Amino acid sequence: MKTFKLSNEEKEYLLKSARQTLRDSFSFTSTESVVPTQYPELTSKCGAFVSLHLQKKLRGCIGTFSQDKPLYLQVREMAFSAAFSDPRFNSLREEELPMLQIEISVLTPLKKISGPSDIIPGKHGIYIRKGFYSGTYLPQVIKETGWSVDEFLGHCSAEKAGLGWDGWKTADLYTYEAIVFSEETFHN
Repeated sequence: MKTFKLSNEEKEYLLKSARQTLRDSFSFTSTESVVPTQYPELTSKCGAFVSLHLQKKLRGCIGTFSQDKPLYLQVREMAFSAAFSDPRFNSLREEELPMLQIEISVLTPLKKISGPSDIIPGKHGIYIRKGFYSGTYLPQVIKETGWSVDEFLGHCSAEKAGLGWDGWKTADLYTYEAIVFSEETFHN
């Protein structure tokens, strides 16, 4: 199986597309969403998260592990959802748009693991599932917080999955990797 990679041009295309989706939402228009033929990877079906940051603080983050639609459409949908459907935040206001930084995480398929020793900090994101409860943290969260692997699991279990600090110990655990890039990467 070949390794999935995105060129800088493809990453820039996705970031511009996410920003255009947000602009369109305020003007009540819709920009044509047909990926140029020179970017074949963008038609791959994979999960993605879009994180919005305002003054270096999280302003919205929504994603999906679903691999049911092409990446370029998945990113547009997740950008809109991050701006207007993240229950932790009020809907994005138009005046915030110029200051907003967009970050995209393109996800690899989930891989079931047996325990914490299978997690490589900074490389793996974690997905915890037990019954109807589930939660995830992207790979970059452990780097940003400085947590140990046990803290990573405990916080995800308690704060994201609603299973309590030790709930991960009796849940199904999965890892995944992400190709993470942001507007800040291309503008610095």
